Amino acid sequence: MDLALEEAEKAAARGEVPVGAVLVRDGKVLAKDGNRTLELNDPTAHAEVLVIRAACNTLASQRLPECDLYVTLEPCPMCAGAISFARIRRLYYGAGDTKGGAVENGTRFFCQPTCHHAPEVYSGFQEQASAELLKSFFQKKRQRD
Repeated sequence: MDLALEEAEKAAARGEVPVGAVLVRDGKVLAKDGNRTLELNDPTAHAEVLVIRAACNTLASQRLPECDLYVTLEPCPMCAGAISFARIRRLYYGAGDTKGGAVENGTRFFCQPTCHHAPEVYSGFQEQASAELLKSFFQKKRQRD
């Protein structure tokens, strides 16, 4: 989760919402990145989607069944869908997201009968650091605007 926080900090430095993600298999980092929606002019360029794409490319597979995803913020519905379709084994995340989250908040994507695969989910990892990074980012943004 420390690597995910580093990626979130890099995203903040780029002016992106500070969310970072790391995808791991057998203790080896396959991909790590932070949000890049502004940089890439791509609303799907969330950290989770970027690392899933990179890992699938590295492994030449559309499935990641032996992989674990670490992300600083509870995934949104789009990212939860990508996690499910990629068949990721475990999801670890930091801060919950009562407005945009889709794992333990909102749509609770993995609990829906239409969900084909639900990873094991573990929340609260580096929760305070993840939440503080987001809070600080948006406070600074409001002061500039």
